[in-house]
Amino acid sequence: MISNQILQSTIEGLKGITRAELAVIDVDGKVLASTFKETVNYHEAAAGFTQSPADSQEISGYQFFKVYDELQIEYILVVQGTNEDSYTIGKIAAFQIQNLLIAYKERFDKDNFIKNLLLDNLLLVDIYTRSQKLHIDAEARRIVIIAETPSAKEVNVLENLRTFFKARTKDFITAVDDKGIIIVRDLAANETYEDVDKAARQVFDIVSKQTGRTCHVSYGTIVGEIREVSRSYKEAKMALDVGRIFFDERDIIAYSSLGIGRLIYQLPIPLCKMFIEEIFDGKSPEDFDEETLMTINKFFENSLNVSETSRQLYIHRNTLVYRLDKLQKSTGLDLRVFEDAITFKIALMVVKYMRYMENADMI
Repeated sequence: MISNQILQSTIEGLKGITRAELAVIDVDGKVLASTFKETVNYHEAAAGFTQSPADSQEISGYQFFKVYDELQIEYILVVQGTNEDSYTIGKIAAFQIQNLLIAYKERFDKDNFIKNLLLDNLLLVDIYTRSQKLHIDAEARRIVIIAETPSAKEVNVLENLRTFFKARTKDFITAVDDKGIIIVRDLAANETYEDVDKAARQVFDIVSKQTGRTCHVSYGTIVGEIREVSRSYKEAKMALDVGRIFFDERDIIAYSSLGIGRLIYQLPIPLCKMFIEEIFDGKSPEDFDEETLMTINKFFENSLNVSETSRQLYIHRNTLVYRLDKLQKSTGLDLRVFEDAITFKIALMVVKYMRYMENADMI
């Protein structure tokens, strides 16, 4: 359960304090971590010690100590020397590893609980009974943040985030699939969405640095009860998907900022196709030439302001009016009229959504 890297770091720390040589082996005698310079074969000694009823034993110049996971032997600690000091050091080191094992097991149990909570795999009564058993506050304010990564199960990224936020002992950082790392963030009464956005920025910086590429980070809405955490998770997942479709230029996207993109994302594809056919009479906005598309996008960026759009495009106002008239003849929509502009803008977003879903189905 504890990684060999953590075991190695632990016994090296203990050696630095006690100056004793130590090793951690499994019940078969395989070395998991060691400070010994030479390689020692523990197979025969481990086999005999495992069968012994004693919790500690002197064997061939070494002190052996059992480390239990509940009633089962999980590790064997080996200390060089047979004097009283070696025995005391061994007892202290075994106790340290025993506590480390308990702490990791508790974190593992909490991690499993949070994963099942996020995926709606728990009954309502189980949520509250298990949260109470694991000493997790059921009524704390929380929000879910998701960081998209090339591989969410990259241990280094996950551990780096856990290390960075280690002072926040009530937060949970985990991964339920290969699509992203999930942070269930505990919020104080005075923390707001502005604080959440700052935390999301920290996550973005850490993951981007670790993976060497830009990632996307999203978050849901703040919830007040533990049973609602899964809703915040679903919102964050939707924000990640919708942001990828409509707001790809944004590094961080909040569920509350999705706007009409959230509605379009939930439309069935057949309905989208019917809408596009009705608006463009069988054509597609993607069929427009580059000049027309650039004019349309710039016109929307400038809130349908003809003068400002023509200035930014470096064209005469009459030229822009000509282009808009030409577009009106081909589509029946006058972008200078607010209602037509809204219809056209939605149609462009629907087409973008359809293309994204088609590409997703092909992967």
